[in-house]
Amino acid sequence: MAPSGKNYHCEGSCSNVPITAMLIEELSAIRKEIVADTSTIHLEKIHQNYRESAINLLHYLGLRRHDRRELQMKLATQGLSSLGRAESHVLATIDAVLRTLRQVEQEPLPPDEIPETIDFILGLRLLAQHTESVLGPSPQGRNVRIMVTMPTEAASDYSLVQDLVMAGMDCMRINCAHDDSSLWLKMIEHLRRAEKAVGRSCRIAMDIAGPKLRTGPIEPGPTVMRIRPFRDMYGRVAAPAKVWLTEKSDAEKLASGRSAGIPVIPVSSNWRSSLRKGDRVRFLDARNANREFAVIDVCNDGCLCELSKTAYIVPGTLLCRMRDGMEQETIVGDFPALINSIPLKINDQLLLTRDSAPGRPAISDKDGCLIAPARIGCSIPEALDHVRPGEHVWFDDGKIGGIVERNEEHGVLVNITHTRAGGGKLLADKGMNFPDSELLIGSLTPKDLEDLAFAATHADLIELSFANTASDVLELQQQLQKPGDRCPAIVLKIETRKGFENLPEMLLAAMQWPACGVMIARGDLAVECGFERMAEVQEEILWICEAAHVPVIWATQVLETMAKEGIPSRAEITDAAMGDRAECVMLNKGPHVREAVKTLDDILRRMQHHVSKKCAMLRELHIAHNMRK
Repeated sequence: MAPSGKNYHCEGSCSNVPITAMLIEELSAIRKEIVADTSTIHLEKIHQNYRESAINLLHYLGLRRHDRRELQMKLATQGLSSLGRAESHVLATIDAVLRTLRQVEQEPLPPDEIPETIDFILGLRLLAQHTESVLGPSPQGRNVRIMVTMPTEAASDYSLVQDLVMAGMDCMRINCAHDDSSLWLKMIEHLRRAEKAVGRSCRIAMDIAGPKLRTGPIEPGPTVMRIRPFRDMYGRVAAPAKVWLTEKSDAEKLASGRSAGIPVIPVSSNWRSSLRKGDRVRFLDARNANREFAVIDVCNDGCLCELSKTAYIVPGTLLCRMRDGMEQETIVGDFPALINSIPLKINDQLLLTRDSAPGRPAISDKDGCLIAPARIGCSIPEALDHVRPGEHVWFDDGKIGGIVERNEEHGVLVNITHTRAGGGKLLADKGMNFPDSELLIGSLTPKDLEDLAFAATHADLIELSFANTASDVLELQQQLQKPGDRCPAIVLKIETRKGFENLPEMLLAAMQWPACGVMIARGDLAVECGFERMAEVQEEILWICEAAHVPVIWATQVLETMAKEGIPSRAEITDAAMGDRAECVMLNKGPHVREAVKTLDDILRRMQHHVSKKCAMLRELHIAHNMRK
């Protein structure tokens, strides 16, 4: 029991009222206020699975409407709960403190005080139940689930999917912004086969792409291939360049397969099949420089060659094989032009256009005077109608930023205010964010509606990208009621400032559905809210969702370096450990994603012994044992 309030008074106060009595008065007023807040909700609209949770959410929002830090300090000095872990059982926490205070003051319970409906145990149980309904049962020895985004290869490589299930994947995520329904179905078939082989189940999440704002196309660069050997610090050739000569039909396959990183030159089939190891292939490059390939290996789908001097090759370049004084010629076939980009530096201007014309860099005269600013299109031109001068715009996950100068007939003129040192390069199909703008665009595109028909049939949970308002959530529910009797869970992806600010209203709308969750899409969300605010924003989302007993998926850039390069950074390991605060952690695709899943599985198993949500778990410390030796 707390010390008697008879001998404790508020510091600096002349009042003789005990601190316990003052705390009772303050907590009772808070309790009355937050209970009254529940009158604002139409409980009959909330699904029966979430009615108690909706009430608790409103209680929590009422508790956090004002700064409670001074009250927390007063409670802590009396050895009482400071309300810092009240999320899943708000009223029960307040009532527990009030009971203790009333015992000290020997006060009876007010006869008209409504008892809490969610006690400590029920609050935890509701979150666990709702998590299982969305994400499936927790794996043995680990409470947090692992979600993995599928690469295109998952449609053709069964072993990849099986390895991921064996490594600990609990949910397969299919991004509908990529591939198509035929490939998605093959991924799902591989998963079902892997489930039987491994002996564990795995949920299917389908991410509906939504109205992602992206940069439009850019004029292609020159169609030229530069091939150069590796040189040391003195400019001497340390290793020759390698290049594949192959049939045109195999060039694209080789470029993305085993020869990744090695230039691939398309040539005629008959000429290529005549090459032998040791042959020399001569040519004049695009600069009329004499160059020569040496064939070092021959296989069924191409020839591997070496080159000791830098060469520039274009379609139509004449290649001549020399053997025993005999010549045999062919020409280089077509290959893709270089990917072009728009160079931008601070104080440059960029015109965001409403038409579909390819973008281009700025145009200057021979003296360097600007004739026309750089320009690029927008994937959703109508969004530009709502942009106003003075508002911010960000490109490519915040790598380039600017401020709108004016909105004119042909587009929106942006003054660039943020790039990396030396300037940046803007590519086609990169994300655009307007965090200050009211864009007034719907959450579901015509493509999304087509994808929903497939998702409603095959997915266990459907992720709504760019969820911004309660009406977006209700529209998704209306669309899902059409295809049939299946009722997949819905997951709100919070990736805009507007979505974050409207989260409570969207949760109450989502609670009209039998099962729902939230994804913290930290990539776009960091750009929208500001990188410096990201830590507190994700904390607020975690708190609000716990109060609603709604599971959270911790997403974007988790162990990203490890998935892509095979070795994680120290910061990534810490970030992955923080994911234990959520109910699921999502990994993105990468060539080393198998290892990333194993590492994440190990991290999450270790961390659950130390932390449960915001609460530190006081398991024994080995270092404390050492002090006794």
